[in-house]
Amino acid sequence: MDNEGKRTQPIYICSDAVGETAETVVKAAMRQFASAGVKLIRFSHLKTEDEIVHIVTEAAATGGFIAYTLVQPELRETMKEESRIRGVRVVDVLGPVMQAFIDTLGGSPKRQPGLLHTLDDDYFRRIEAIEFAVKYDDGKDTKGLLLAEVVLIGVSRTSKTPLSIYLAHKGVRVANLPLVPEVKVPDELFAGGRLVVGLMMNPDKLASIRTERLKAMGLPFSAKYASAQRIRAELTYASELMRKLNCPIIDVSEKAIEETAGLIIGLLQDYEI
Repeated sequence: MDNEGKRTQPIYICSDAVGETAETVVKAAMRQFASAGVKLIRFSHLKTEDEIVHIVTEAAATGGFIAYTLVQPELRETMKEESRIRGVRVVDVLGPVMQAFIDTLGGSPKRQPGLLHTLDDDYFRRIEAIEFAVKYDDGKDTKGLLLAEVVLIGVSRTSKTPLSIYLAHKGVRVANLPLVPEVKVPDELFAGGRLVVGLMMNPDKLASIRTERLKAMGLPFSAKYASAQRIRAELTYASELMRKLNCPIIDVSEKAIEETAGLIIGLLQDYEI
């Protein structure tokens, strides 16, 4: 029971692998609702039909629903049958997509759990990209500007580092460079052969973020770093440089990291074409 006496509503995440896919989908849906009273319960690496029966029985008793990613046929059938018998709502996260593959492309699925996390070439490419992003973060080594697939530029606190790491998890090699009017940008920035993306932000939004940063560091709010005059000067300098580079510019003021990363991946695909 929560503080207002309302019952916490459980959502069960079930998988014969990790369960990350189903949980991600459920969390995405939860953001569309007032879900403070919702509790996620994840069951991973399910192997037996008895486990499925136990989970469905519990869901029937608590009034929750089940989101599942089960690739083993016997577990999928048990989930469907038990939920029908006990009146529990279930959501097959992978099933419709797998059926679309069968209907459209032919063939049959491998029925092997956990392929999302297989140690294949894609996995090692992501690991390499993450190491690259850390090594060439914040302009620490300008050689990264030549080796990267994507170079992010922008003034301080425009999400360059979190974007670099997020894109690295997608297998993209990213270097980023902070733009400071008093510091000459390296010649490597003007070399071709990779996508350069400029990140801009609304001055008021940037001032708010920088003020919070000063607060976290225990520094006075009146510091030049967060002043309106300083921010305008930095953004003007950054805008002029980006125009000189003729690079695409993304306003990240109201964008989540995932949204900005999606735009960059789209730009990269067009760039490679």
